[in-house]
Amino acid sequence: MTAPNLPASPAPEPTQVPISALEHYTYCGRQAGLILLEDAFADDAATVRGTILHERVHTPGHETRPGTKTLRALPVWHDDLGLTGVCDVVEIRRKAVTPVEHKSGRYQPGGPADVQVAAQAMCLEAMFGVDIDKAVIWSAADRRRHEVAVDATLRTTVETTTAAVRTMLAEASLPAAPADKRCRRCSMAESCMPKVLAGDRRYRQALADLYRIPTDEPPTPT
Repeated sequence: MTAPNLPASPAPEPTQVPISALEHYTYCGRQAGLILLEDAFADDAATVRGTILHERVHTPGHETRPGTKTLRALPVWHDDLGLTGVCDVVEIRRKAVTPVEHKSGRYQPGGPADVQVAAQAMCLEAMFGVDIDKAVIWSAADRRRHEVAVDATLRTTVETTTAAVRTMLAEASLPAAPADKRCRRCSMAESCMPKVLAGDRRYRQALADLYRIPTDEPPTPT
């Protein structure tokens, strides 16, 4: 008897990764881990400014002016990459779709925000069926738009960072604390304790001694 040809089981969908996590992970893997794995977050002046700024653009809606349609708070996703998120603003012109990410601080060329807005562009490509070769970051501190080239290098960075975040989620393991100059600008430094965890030799030695079993005599049974 010939076995019936059964349809192949569909491949499992990848764990969804928030687009915003790519920016956090690019800046500091431990920061992303604290947010995603421990639901930890702390505000400072910079994050409060960012929240206020995004309240203005995160009200869903659209507006139309000659030649341009502007969408606000547009949900986006990419099934193959397993990405999901919300674009602050998407500008649609004839044969052109451009994500515009709003930031309260100054723009840093090649910084974490570039990875975030490039991921948005890749999601929009999949959703609208168009090619997007540039994105925009609006800096409130600079009060101007900054174009970001969504090139092959940046696309690869989006893919590798997405994979790294997904691995971190699967392993449920916090990355090591960097304990460098980034920590001075991080609102989560107090909960992260980078100097204690990464820069204190005595702490690390005490932690190792705590779980070391003496080799000269067997452990006393309890």
